[in-house]
Amino acid sequence: MTGKLHLHNHYNGLKTAVLFAIMWAIIMIIWWATGARTSTLGIYLAIGVGTSFISYWFSDKLAIASMHAQPVTEQQAPELYRIVRELSQRAGKPMPRIYIAPTETPNAFATGRNENHAAVCCTQGILRILDEREIRGVLGHELMHVYNRDIRTSAIAGAMATVLTYLGYSMMYIGNSSSSNRDRDNGAGLLGLIGILLSTVLAPIAASLIQMAISRTREYDADEDGSELTGDPLALASALRKISGGVDANPLPKTSTDTSTAAMMIESPFRGADVSRLFSTHPPTEDRIARLNQMAVDMGQIAPGAASPQVAGYAQYSQYRQH
Repeated sequence: MTGKLHLHNHYNGLKTAVLFAIMWAIIMIIWWATGARTSTLGIYLAIGVGTSFISYWFSDKLAIASMHAQPVTEQQAPELYRIVRELSQRAGKPMPRIYIAPTETPNAFATGRNENHAAVCCTQGILRILDEREIRGVLGHELMHVYNRDIRTSAIAGAMATVLTYLGYSMMYIGNSSSSNRDRDNGAGLLGLIGILLSTVLAPIAASLIQMAISRTREYDADEDGSELTGDPLALASALRKISGGVDANPLPKTSTDTSTAAMMIESPFRGADVSRLFSTHPPTEDRIARLNQMAVDMGQIAPGAASPQVAGYAQYSQYRQH
């Protein structure tokens, strides 16, 4: 089956524009509070534009390298090639490159600045615990990240979050410098203290919240659109249940990948607990599964209130863990 993929309008462009406007407002407030130096603002504008361009243009190479992933041929991974080729043809899009990352943490991600320079990567762990139907559900989700241009927006958001964080750490020195000037009595010292507070406390938090908000809404959208592409939302629900259990049992060390690559993955690769869940770039797995179950009900695949098949998938994963 081939054809033109119909993309839903999730107003992601508007949401992203609002978030970026808030972020730049924070930058301008910090700039004003620390003395409104033109040279300082120019430095951070240059860093923001430069980092955004590098993150966007080389997003595939950076993400693949951070996971030490290797390209595979069709002879090495015939199942992956068959699934990706089928879904790409169904969407009427070019087939992306395929990689496998040598880690037992079950996960997958898509990357690339556009659909003509895209790549999908699966870990060895996810290939070990998912069946073909579930892998198809995961790859449908990842392909929709590419087709929805999520990679571009996430790369820019990650770069801007980095700028805010760097701004927070470095502005304390500018604030200290302002407070030591001879015009301290005229309020420069107070502005410097305000700048330190805004920079060291609010900027990193704002960076995390912006990246989290952008990533979470796109995960929900990719779940929905990917399930429409595969026609099988329950396969993705089952996969998410297994992946979540697999990450809890075998999380990825935080030193082995940067946060921007982790945000691209279908599930957070880090074990989260307590307050850390609030700052996760991914929505709660149970919420995603509930939405997918409702989608299956709407598609007539299960009756309302019926037991969801992904529980059986989790049992299969538990049996695999015991062996």
